[in-house]
Amino acid sequence: MEHNAAEAEIVDTGSLTRRWIMYVVGIYVLTFGVSLAIRAGIGISPQSSLTRTMTLVYPPFSQGTYNFMLELIMLFLTYLVLPKDFKLKNFASLIPAFVLAVFLDFNLGLTEFIKLDAYPLRVALLVFADAALAFGLFLMIRANLVLMPIDMFVNTIFKRTGWKWGNIKTGFDCTLLVLSACIGLLFLAEVKFIREGTILNAILVGQYIKLYFFLYRKMQGRKASASPKGLEAAAK
Repeated sequence: MEHNAAEAEIVDTGSLTRRWIMYVVGIYVLTFGVSLAIRAGIGISPQSSLTRTMTLVYPPFSQGTYNFMLELIMLFLTYLVLPKDFKLKNFASLIPAFVLAVFLDFNLGLTEFIKLDAYPLRVALLVFADAALAFGLFLMIRANLVLMPIDMFVNTIFKRTGWKWGNIKTGFDCTLLVLSACIGLLFLAEVKFIREGTILNAILVGQYIKLYFFLYRKMQGRKASASPKGLEAAAK
């Protein structure tokens, strides 16, 4: 979650307790969106496709467990990329990663009953799932607290190379997709969970976050104009 100028405008600078509540709620909403996207069954995000594929390769571990394992690997790679900047506080990123893993498994169990056959309903569910996922990310950005290890890794690559952050994130996501496809072909003889919904997810999540930024700024603008100081300024 690299904060650019637009993101800085919506960051919450209030009490730490409120921000932590917002952050945890954001993680929950995000994992709920991921779970619904999985139930849509027409393709999921690169990270989810990899961890979901692993649950088919070795079923005893849950998707949440595989997701936490991936975060652990990313934290280790973060250290390898820039060891001088790595500090003990970086291990704090494993706390939200663990919470995410628990929430993900919980929401996968909660949504297990969802089984849709009609394709339009599956698309509609994915569109809603991406909206929920993006809103969870929006809340986490607003809270402005701990980066997840995966985000920390992407940021560390950015610091080390100076490449554009967006290009690094795209390259990282593509790497996860290739890895997911290769594992699927090697162990399952077919590519799993990478479909048209994967492309739709990549497009919609970013657009939804932009929409939430826009709506938040508009709402704040209305609040400011409705305040006594805003009314005085308008009168002048």
